Amino acid sequence: MDQTQRGILGQPGLVPTAQPKKKRTSVMSFFSKVSWTLRFQKQESLKKVFSILAERAQDPNAKKRHMAMRGLGTMACETPDKVRKYKKIVLDLLVHGLYDPVSAEVIHESLKTLTIILGKIQGKSLGSFFVDITLQTRTLLDDENDNLRYSAFVLFGQLAAFAGRKWKTFFTSQVKQTQDSLLIHLQDRNPQVAKACKTTFRACSPYLKEGKETGFQTEEDQRNPKLCRQLSHYHPELLQFFYANKIL
Repeated sequence: MDQTQRGILGQPGLVPTAQPKKKRTSVMSFFSKVSWTLRFQKQESLKKVFSILAERAQDPNAKKRHMAMRGLGTMACETPDKVRKYKKIVLDLLVHGLYDPVSAEVIHESLKTLTIILGKIQGKSLGSFFVDITLQTRTLLDDENDNLRYSAFVLFGQLAAFAGRKWKTFFTSQVKQTQDSLLIHLQDRNPQVAKACKTTFRACSPYLKEGKETGFQTEEDQRNPKLCRQLSHYHPELLQFFYANKIL
């Protein structure tokens, strides 16, 4: 297992959980096979690996679904060009992972892997996946699980950079509906989540600008008093940033 894969597989969550030795062994055995296939892809087709991961991603066993999502993240790091080739398949699996009905671990792994893959492809040609990812990620910003909130804020901030012209109107509406969550989690009980929220707030700030249709209003009318009041009290530097960029 090379250094890159160790970094991905060994990346700790915000709340580390212990795993039985037997379980850890089976997990590492699975990823050793995936890594071996990646290294010797001239002899072993990656299509077969995707087939295995796709099958495990839909397995009734949540642990296997979790391993599949992590395997996709490993592939994104080790063979980004190949992942681009199978982008639609990978995104479909990960979006399904975001909606996992029982496992927070599967959802968390899907969030992290989507962040990796969107970075690799620079958000290009996401199509309707952009809508699906945005809608579900937004619902996770207020989740009770610290890991989910943290990764959701990181991914939501990344989506802000990839909305482009096609999804600008849609993403603007999502940011405005998320404004209360952004304000609340600036003071999140988990410092890492609060920091991620602050970074995301900055990334989403262009979508908080008033549209041209409000141009006849006075400067005072255009300001959001609730937003200004809370930022002034808790994060005056963010408020100054918004004023300087004529966001508020």
